[in-house]
Amino acid sequence: MNKHKLLAKIQGIEILPGSHIYDEIHVLKANNEQLVMEMNGKYHKPKEIRRYLQEITGRSIDDSVTVSQPFYTDFGKHISFGKDIFINQNVTFVDLGGIVIEDHVLIGPMCRIISVNHLVDPKKRRGLSVASVKIEENAWLGANVTILPGVTVGKNSIVAADSTVTKDVPENVIVAGSPAKVIKEI
Repeated sequence: MNKHKLLAKIQGIEILPGSHIYDEIHVLKANNEQLVMEMNGKYHKPKEIRRYLQEITGRSIDDSVTVSQPFYTDFGKHISFGKDIFINQNVTFVDLGGIVIEDHVLIGPMCRIISVNHLVDPKKRRGLSVASVKIEENAWLGANVTILPGVTVGKNSIVAADSTVTKDVPENVIVAGSPAKVIKEI
């Protein structure tokens, strides 16, 4: 299956162990893990990092994108980067459900953007559900922020350090806490 068409196929369904799609996901994931380990195994210049990210995502990465090492992603094929993005070190993307990073976004160290969750039903707990995450233009995620599945962080908004975002963040606000709540308009 085309890796970019996989996202459309899995949105809104339960992905259960032993299913064809579950197995296919894990094959793609294993291939991605090798590339991520190569990228993080030693120092690379920014141009080399972008080359690795192009191979990991299967998409073109603009020369204005800066990603510090190490950078982690479990799946890789469902990440979309805009332009003029800065991602600090030790950031993790769990992207099977899709992660879109728009232009001019800043992501602080040790952030986690998660688009996958396990199922609530104990009998299906090893299964997965997915929901895309979007970080809109000029948003800033402070250090150690966690963004959970299905969340959109609005344009120009700031997520304060150590926050956990469980719901959409409106445009032009600062949110903080766990769960994150609006504390100020910009």
